[in-house]
Amino acid sequence: MKIIDAHIHFDQYEKDKRDVILQEMNAAGIDYIISVSTNLESSIKNLALSKDDRRIKAAFGFHPEPPLPEKAVIDQLIQWIKENQGNMIAIGEVGLPYYARQASRSEMFPYESYVEILERFVTLAAELHKPIILHAVYDDAPVVCDLLEKHKIASAHFHWFKGDKQTMKRMIQNGYFISVTPDVIYEREIQELVKEYPLELMMVETDGPWPFEGPFSGQSTHPKMIQPSISKISELKNIAVKEVSEILYENTSQFYTL
Repeated sequence: MKIIDAHIHFDQYEKDKRDVILQEMNAAGIDYIISVSTNLESSIKNLALSKDDRRIKAAFGFHPEPPLPEKAVIDQLIQWIKENQGNMIAIGEVGLPYYARQASRSEMFPYESYVEILERFVTLAAELHKPIILHAVYDDAPVVCDLLEKHKIASAHFHWFKGDKQTMKRMIQNGYFISVTPDVIYEREIQELVKEYPLELMMVETDGPWPFEGPFSGQSTHPKMIQPSISKISELKNIAVKEVSEILYENTSQFYTL
């Protein structure tokens, strides 16, 4: 099967592990990896990596889970993205800080400031005519849908999505894509999501170097972990592995114009 890892933080791997992945990609059927960024430094690193190997496709953005940055930091990143837009495949990873907010449990958490930052990136995606890669789960997802609809963004990719059925239905109606990680092998919540969401709006990812459990426990996250993910999706959808693989590949290829 031919595979595209639709969401990986390739810049966060140590060089020796990056080298191993690049050496093993062809044998594992991995044609491309979409390497998302978390800030300006990460974006610069992903740009360099993508120039070194054409199979690495860079996305530039600001991950929402770290502490709120100063406005000047976002200004600088957005300016840099505009200057380097020809070298990126998408805006991302951007979104809202669900996990940081849950950990904080403070009424003073600056949620609206994060929403304002996200809207700047949504606006930028519209301005540059680029897809947007989103970190938006549970009750953050409807807020993100509001922004996407407000700015008429059609090319939206919700990575490792988790949320309620009402939001899922809204996302399907809008043609938004999701991507599935290797935890589909052992997480009931993700398995139920795969059953509900149309295969035609689905991709596969690792979110590496994030570690996984179950059969992947103790292993360094590698794009080849997508192979058993596809087999599980095939089982859940009751569609042949070959057909599932081809549809997922075509979905990602068309979405990112590969």
